[in-house]
Amino acid sequence: MSKKVLIIGGAGFIGMNITQELASKGYQITIADNFFRGKMDEDLKEIVEKNSIRVVSDDFTKENAFSALDEDYDYVYMLASVVGVEYTEKIPNELIRINTQLILNTLEWIKNTQCKKVLFTSTSECYAGTIEAFGYEIPTPETVPLCIQDITHPRFTYAVTKMLGESGFIQYSKVYGFECTIVRYHNVYGPRMGFKHVIPQVVQRFLKEEDPFKVYGFDQTRAFNFIDDAVRGTIGAMESEKTNGEILHIGDMNSEITIEELVHYIGSLVEFEGEYERQEAHSGSVSRRCPDTSKAEKLIGYKPVVGWKEGVKETVDWYVDYLESGKNVFE
Repeated sequence: MSKKVLIIGGAGFIGMNITQELASKGYQITIADNFFRGKMDEDLKEIVEKNSIRVVSDDFTKENAFSALDEDYDYVYMLASVVGVEYTEKIPNELIRINTQLILNTLEWIKNTQCKKVLFTSTSECYAGTIEAFGYEIPTPETVPLCIQDITHPRFTYAVTKMLGESGFIQYSKVYGFECTIVRYHNVYGPRMGFKHVIPQVVQRFLKEEDPFKVYGFDQTRAFNFIDDAVRGTIGAMESEKTNGEILHIGDMNSEITIEELVHYIGSLVEFEGEYERQEAHSGSVSRRCPDTSKAEKLIGYKPVVGWKEGVKETVDWYVDYLESGKNVFE
């Protein structure tokens, strides 16, 4: 049966991919976005026009922006936020203001609607401090205590706002009677992910012929999660009644690799023949991250199918083509 869906932040990387998948189901979709980081590029425009998707472009840090939305959505995906290490370092104050206002405005709007269920997208950054300070278990389950290791460090402003969102949506849902699910993403990547993340940044640096190529945080590990798998997990979490009131880790617990492995593999894809130089990690970067996704597998049958080499190759090929074609950066 067709569903009526609102995707707040639907023009972004994950939002657009969720939109595309839901459109294939014949859902009635509205995208709400301020287009701060993205724009209506050809990929998104094609999806919107082909599927008669409604687009509401406004600044949703302002309460009156929500008046343009309907009040009877079956599903509300709340993905909108400012994200990226660069933003946390350059505009931490704006990141706090924007993300907090987006969360509070969405909560205050949804409590007065007939919307049935909301999914809030959170992040593994919420428990990064727990791993670093207390050596919590890895792969890490959803029961991990959330912790900010250094409240004065701007990098953690993003995590603080996501903690607020997790608590806010869970508590509002209990008081006002709508269903809610939280998903914590773990290093989701893929084509069109922007240029604020490690894989596209490494590709850019290779194309600029950096030599020796500096590998920052070479011994740190990450479990990368390809976008197609993340989308399947997110939609599965939204559409299952088993996840109501639950927090799920969405990632790939079987793909943990070192940053050095990642960089060397990308180097092989772009036929880099120079030297590599190991460097210390950037300040605030966690040494290891890998989720335990067994809860998601149990509740919704979530199991990633795209191997990291396959996904990285598809992503690198897309970025090489994008950058060498001379297109304008969409972000």
